[in-house]
Amino acid sequence: MVKQLKRGQKSVYVTAEGLAEAHEELSDLKKVKRLEIADRIQKAREFGDLAENSEYDAALEEHAIVEKRIAELEETLKGAKVIDSVTKSDFVVIGSTVVIEMEGEVDEFTIVGSVEADPSKKRISNESPVGAALLGAKVGESVEVTTPIVRYRCKVLEIK
Repeated sequence: MVKQLKRGQKSVYVTAEGLAEAHEELSDLKKVKRLEIADRIQKAREFGDLAENSEYDAALEEHAIVEKRIAELEETLKGAKVIDSVTKSDFVVIGSTVVIEMEGEVDEFTIVGSVEADPSKKRISNESPVGAALLGAKVGESVEVTTPIVRYRCKVLEIK
């Protein structure tokens, strides 16, 4: 099944694993979290006066957060494009693991779609300044990375 994107809706790139995780999170939020929060709201209502009921306020706030996350996931999944497992490529693509030299230091990370980005796990978004600058670069090339604060160059040492 091919999903048609609405005008102005942007594609979101995910791996098959990332897509499965997003579907799992969405299912958990809809089937488990919503029910837990509804139960908490009902119990908090039983305490009486809602004007000064901190339990009720906290449950409503959590409900809003969960509903916002559900909406975000649904929107993301509408525009999801699964990227195939990347075999070694001559240039950087989404899914590539890249070894770079930047300001005298060597670093390695994987370029992924924004949904799966997690800098603590060395997974950076293709939309980030570094990720966007590296897309299409070849081993040995230097690219300029521009952020709102600084500009710097990094050299591609290896593409895995």
